[in-house]
Amino acid sequence: MRAGLTIGEFATVTQLSVRTLRRYHEAGLLEPATVDPFTGYRYYRPEQIPTAQVIHRLRGLDVPLAEVRSILTTDDPQRRAEVVEGHLRRLEEELDRTRAAVVSLRRLVRPDPAGLSVELRSEPARTVAAISGHVASEDVLTWYDAAMAELDAAFAPDERTGPPGGCYANELFTAGAGEMTVYRPVREPRGVGRIEVLELPAVELAVTIHSGAHDDIGVTYGRLGAWVVEHALGVAGPVHETYRVGPRDTAEPGRWRTEIGWPVFRLAPASR
Repeated sequence: MRAGLTIGEFATVTQLSVRTLRRYHEAGLLEPATVDPFTGYRYYRPEQIPTAQVIHRLRGLDVPLAEVRSILTTDDPQRRAEVVEGHLRRLEEELDRTRAAVVSLRRLVRPDPAGLSVELRSEPARTVAAISGHVASEDVLTWYDAAMAELDAAFAPDERTGPPGGCYANELFTAGAGEMTVYRPVREPRGVGRIEVLELPAVELAVTIHSGAHDDIGVTYGRLGAWVVEHALGVAGPVHETYRVGPRDTAEPGRWRTEIGWPVFRLAPASR
């Protein structure tokens, strides 16, 4: 009776190289079923084929050896699935960061020949329903989604009088954490849970529209900042965003329209 598949045969059926199989053995990930004590030849069982392929796929996704070992040694299918899902989420986040960087770089190296359209606007004071908090930059999206969901749940569509918006302190960008406020204009603002009735003061804004997904919104911020400097305007206060069309309106990022407004004041001309 055969001892099993030779390492060469096992390499063929799993489409893994002999070198890779030896490396898995040395790392303690996939030990042969038997090793001939005289020749040192490795033999594998057919039921080890799926295990070898799982290891190969996990390593192809850069799952650390320690996590691969943890996945293989646990007898709990739920725990195995949780470990794999956790790594897949990290990979998806990395892909999102890479995609955002690619989109931004393309806009930077291929500027829009039409330039940036900017409007100077006087916004009157407004009373809104809002949620505020001190947020770390890495938690911005999670915090924003939860706060907007809370506002949406509290005010039905027929109570809303305009698109939602947000005010973001400069420290959020310069120090990695700062005050965030998201709000909805509604007919009768009221406080409930984290929601408070907030008076937004009157403000002078330099306003532009960012079209599309937010992957490259930083490029639009940079161009608006350059426009402000070129027109001898100083920045005064938190950045404003108004979500004219956003993910709550359409699942197509290409249709999103985000209005960016920088509070400004005109600088006195420098004396000679």
